[in-house]
Amino acid sequence: MERDGSEVVVVTGASAGIGRAVAREFARHGAKVGLLARGTDGLEGAVRDVEAAGGEALAIPTDVADYEQVEEAASRVERELGPIDVWVNDAMTTVFAPFKEITPREFRRATEVTYLGAVYGTKVALERMLPRDRGTIVQVGSAMAYRSIPLQAPYCGAKHAMKGFTDSLRVELKHDGSNVHVTMVQLPGLNTPQFDHCESKMPNKPQPVPPIYQPEVAARGVYWAAHHRRRELYVGISAVLTIEGNKFLPGFGDWYLARTGYDSQQTDEPADPDRPSNLFEPVPGDAGAHGRFDGMAHGRSPQLWATTHRGALLAAGVAGLAGLYALLRSR
Repeated sequence: MERDGSEVVVVTGASAGIGRAVAREFARHGAKVGLLARGTDGLEGAVRDVEAAGGEALAIPTDVADYEQVEEAASRVERELGPIDVWVNDAMTTVFAPFKEITPREFRRATEVTYLGAVYGTKVALERMLPRDRGTIVQVGSAMAYRSIPLQAPYCGAKHAMKGFTDSLRVELKHDGSNVHVTMVQLPGLNTPQFDHCESKMPNKPQPVPPIYQPEVAARGVYWAAHHRRRELYVGISAVLTIEGNKFLPGFGDWYLARTGYDSQQTDEPADPDRPSNLFEPVPGDAGAHGRFDGMAHGRSPQLWATTHRGALLAAGVAGLAGLYALLRSR
């Protein structure tokens, strides 16, 4: 089909949380957005959000753990919206529990969605981008791709796997001289609905590890990464400290998380034993982008601004030093 100049973007996990915020961010810039997720209620809400923000939406109910469904969704996006420019792999689910309490079936399902879903999304995107020699794939990662924490073995394992897979693919693209770009955005704790609808076996309600950021902070990072040739982008000072600290003091991280990791991931409120879980089936209703931690979440990240403006900051620093040197020489 003929292009009209609008960017065509696919977002997996687009019905809620980070994916919902990412879809809105691209829509604010006039994109055509293919929305992939299982829950139809959330997809309908995402369509409304995208259209209200000025974009064009195409909702496609998709289980990213099924390669054929992902392939069919990509084909439909290209038929109805045009060639895909950006593919964002965000879909996830997990089990909040000690590993010893997670069944093999539960672990497999969380891995299939969170890790293999990204692999399948990358595969179908590359099949379309490589012949055109253009396009960007954004892997939505986490500081937990570097530093695992207790009670989230399926999620941490999937994010570690996503990073290893992405690093390997990146080298292959460089070897082939391809202009297709793949990048990974490593995120901090975020105020998303996952803490209400992911499977949990913890005695109290789960929560993200503080400090907590709003999903719009992550969305701005994903959008920026999709339009710059950065290998990886860290979002939030806590992500930076976690990743860099683990490089030098992994043993200290083990000790610290063994002491604090259980309590920091639970509120003081007892969990509802009948709470719904989206592990195997989508939870009915439209959860939106935000979770229940608005009162604790930061809407801005100075660190993200700094890392996405580091060229300007470096230039300002050089200019300042040059000015200081000239001042000292004049005395």
